Order: sequence, then C-alpha cells, then structure tokens
Amino acid sequence: MSLLELDGVKVHFPVRKGLLFNRTVGHVYAVDGISLKVEAGQTYGLVGESGCGKTTLGRAVLRLVDVTDGSVVLDGTDVAKLPEKELRTFRRRLQMVFQDPLGSLNPRQNIESILSEGMAAHGIGADQDERRERIRDILAKVGLPSNALSRYPHEFSGGQRQRIGIARALVLEPDLIICDEPVSALDVSIQAQVINLLEELQESMGLTYLVIAHDLAVVRHISDVIGVMYLGSLVEEAPSDALYEEPLHPYTRALMSAVPVPDPEVEDRRERILLHGDLPSPANPPSGCRFHTRCPWAQPKCAEERPELTDAGGGHKVACHFAGEIKAGTLRRAGEPEPSAAPEPSAPAKTVPSQAPAPEAETPEAETPEAETPAAEAPKDEAPKDEAPKDVALKEDAALKEDAPSGAEASEGSSGEGKPEGKPEGKAPEAKASGEK
Repeated sequence: MSLLELDGVKVHFPVRKGLLFNRTVGHVYAVDGISLKVEAGQTYGLVGESGCGKTTLGRAVLRLVDVTDGSVVLDGTDVAKLPEKELRTFRRRLQMVFQDPLGSLNPRQNIESILSEGMAAHGIGADQDERRERIRDILAKVGLPSNALSRYPHEFSGGQRQRIGIARALVLEPDLIICDEPVSALDVSIQAQVINLLEELQESMGLTYLVIAHDLAVVRHISDVIGVMYLGSLVEEAPSDALYEEPLHPYTRALMSAVPVPDPEVEDRRERILLHGDLPSPANPPSGCRFHTRCPWAQPKCAEERPELTDAGGGHKVACHFAGEIKAGTLRRAGEPEPSAAPEPSAPAKTVPSQAPAPEAETPEAETPEAETPAAEAPKDEAPKDEAPKDVALKEDAALKEDAPSGAEASEGSSGEGKPEGKPEGKAPEAKASGEK
C-alpha cells in the first residue's frame, strides 16, 4: 500500500452573491477529481501553470482547506474524515513548507519560539534545553547559524526565512513533507544547497516529499515521479526520465518546449509549441477535455467527452483521446498543411533552373542598343547639318523679298536661327553693308 493515496479529490469554493441573502451562484473548481499515489521514501513532483490548483491540492492533503469530495489516505488513515481532535495529533506526520515564508512565520516570535512551539505541542523533547539543542542541529543542517535563535523573522532575508520554514517542518520528524515552491525565493547557488539538503534528509530520515514547483529543471532533478496539472485535473503522470524524454500530452509537450536548452545547435533545431489564448476560468471550465480550447491537436470529440487518466505503458499515464496518434504523427495540428499539399512549396524550386538562364538570354538584347547607339545617334546629328542650310536659305530669300528695307531685323532673326552654320551668318553682314552704302 502506498504511503499517500488520493482518490477523486475535489475542492470547490462557493461563489456567493447578495447583501441580505447570501446565496451561492456558482463554484470555483480549484481541484476537480485528482487521483495519485506517493510511495514511501519517494519524491513526487507536481508541475503546472499558475492557477491550476497545485497549492490548493497540497493544502487539501493537510486539511488546511476542506475537501469537497474524495479521500486523502495517509498510511491507511483517511485524513479528510478525521475529527478535529484526532487531526491535531495526526498532523505531526504531515508538514508543509509554504511558498511565502514571511507570511507563514509569526513576526512577534523569535526563531527559537517558532520552532519549539510545534515540538512542545507534540511532546518532542523532555525540556527546553533539549529542544534548543535539537533546533540548533536542524538550523545547522539548513545553513543557519546558532545565534539565529534569538532573532526575529524580519531580520532575515527571503532565502533565510525559507530555510527557517524548512527547519520548522523537520523538527517534528514527519513522514510526508509538502514543499510548495521551496526554492523559488532563493538564489541559484542556495537552491542547489537546499535541494541537496532535502535529498540528504530524505536518505537519513526516510522522508517522503510532495514537491510543488514551476521550475521544471528543479522538479526533474529532485523528483522520482512527476504529475502535470492543468485547470484542476491531472493530465499526465510518469517517471521523471520518461516524462522528459517523451511527453505524450499536448500540454506537457508545450511545457517542455518552453524549457531552454544550453546547446545552441539543439535549441535552433528543436520544435517550439506555442499555446494561444489564456487559461480558462476555473469558475467556468470548458466541457470535455479542459485543454481542448488551447490544444493544437483538438478534435470535436475533445469538446464532448472528458478523457480519463489511462496507462500508456511503463507507468506512463496520460489523459488524452489522441495521445497515440499525436505520438505517431498521424494527427495534424491546426493550421498545418495536409500531406498532399506538402510538395507545393517545392514547385518554385523546380522552376528556378528554367528561370536562371533568362537574364543571360536578355544580355545580348541589352548589349545591342549599346552597340547600335553610335549608329543611331550619328544620323540624328548629321540630319540637322544637312537640312539646316536649306531652311536658312529659304528664310533669307523670303526676308529679302518681303521686307527689303528692314534688313537689320531680318538679319537679326536669321543670325539667331543660323548660328549652327557659319556661311549664312557671313552673307548677312555683307547684304547690310551694301544696303547702307
């Protein structure tokens, strides 16, 4: 039997409206039918977009929020049905590292008081001195000095406050620790130290982790099994290596394609899947498959029937109607051309050789005008020379016959028109001179 078993867990928050009559007008389906198993000594990683219900699921396991339906069984005990008094005692076996360390620590208590409070409530340690020694050992393991006992939460950085939260969970020696973004507020170097610390504590104390995170690299490093959540439901579950090598669900494929690869050549070649649209509201989730409104491979069946989480082999579970067709490549994505239309892009490439000689064929035509240019220009230049004397002579004869006394004006007109030729200009002055004498 597994240490933790969740069967059809649902957490629905009512939406109320009205001033005098506070009536329920709807529900927010934060968690809607989650089933999973966590083995003893195992690390289960839970990933997904913000708002998909990961943190709500972790709080439901601890009974920090009420479970609407389903069962949360820890080592044979259904936590969802425990009375309050028994639950208080049973919570020592379940602890949580919260995402906001400052909000989870009492600002009016020093670190020794915060850590020893839970130990005193559960009867750990004979006296305060014994508890103080244990607290110092835990603080040393998480990387905090012993003089931190007398200090207050506001005197620490965000990363140090997160380590205080980890120490508070460890002092009770729990069976299961739910880590809600345990390293998101830490630097990269401190993240590696905390992750290695969690692994060492798991080996030495036999701990079991349920890690909720956004960083896929952190989840891959620390997790044995990974579950992918989308809009309150589990869409895929598989061992860590199998999930990263071959994701089956379209949503998981999109998440993996968004993770950068340090190799530039692989980064340029790999496929990137972009999801269009926003995450639907959990108060009004889509019918059928919750992901079909953003899925590139969506079919009419996806909007009508909700898929179940089924085993695809090797412990790899996926909730998708067409996971096999997507894996085989027989199902086209939206906007992808049909296989018959694939040769169309190669058609222009075939016509390139026939078009390539075209400029060479036009080259002689382009050169012939250049070669014929002198011959074409020569007649144009010679024609005015041949015709100019005839025109000038006719004009001079007409001027002499009609206006003989106004020879000066005629000579000016003829001299302006006959500038290109030298002989007509020479005769005109002689006529003027003889007329004046």
